[in-house]
Order: sequence, then C-alpha cells, then structure tokens
Amino acid sequence: MRSLPFVFSFMLLLAACSSPSPEELASLAAKGYYDHLLAGEYALFLEGKNGADSLPDDYREQLLTAYKQFMATQQKNHHGIRDVRISNAKTDTLQKYTNVFLVLCFGDSTNEEIVVPMVEQRGKWRMK
Repeated sequence: MRSLPFVFSFMLLLAACSSPSPEELASLAAKGYYDHLLAGEYALFLEGKNGADSLPDDYREQLLTAYKQFMATQQKNHHGIRDVRISNAKTDTLQKYTNVFLVLCFGDSTNEEIVVPMVEQRGKWRMK
C-alpha cells in the first residue's frame, strides 16, 4: 500500500540528488495522487486536493463515492486504467499554479491526456 509520506519522501530524496524544478515536483505529486486513485485509495487521492482538510464530512463522502464510481466506469468502458504517465508540465507564474499533463493508459490500449492544475502551499503540491 502506497502512502503520501512515501511519495513526499521520494520527492525529497530526488530534490537532494538533483534539485528538481517546480514542474518536476508538481508532476511527481500529481502522478502520486493518481496512483492512489488507481489503487483504490480514494481517501489518499482526496488528501491531495487543495482544501481537502476543511471539507464537510458529507461532501467528503460524496467525493469518495464519486471517485469509486469514476473508476468503476473506467473499468466498464476501458477495462480500467492500467497506468498513469507524466507527459509535461507548465507553470503559469501569474496565476501561481502548474498544469501537469498526465496520460491515462487504459486497459483497452487507448490513452487520454488530462490536465491536473497543481498549487504549492507550505512546501506541498496539491491538486487545485
């Protein structure tokens, strides 16, 4: 079972070795959150959302149910999502966020590129 501390520990190790760019850090965080989604770790995926710690309990439960339904739909329509790959990342310095481009690789051999806006707060990257 993967956990957020593992993802961030990996990012810190990477930072110590090569001083990654903000785009690289945002990309690794986004991929890590989506890896949680693929593993059925919906609460860990939700923790990656900016402001998730202040959500009302009923709304949190609705989001967790929606994530589970999304994954069930992907299983039905595409034989599931088998992998998530980082494609690119671009920072908007005026708006102060980084768009991370991830490729969802489906079980039926199709791919879809999605955009995940990421913001950095207190040294952690979160999905916007």
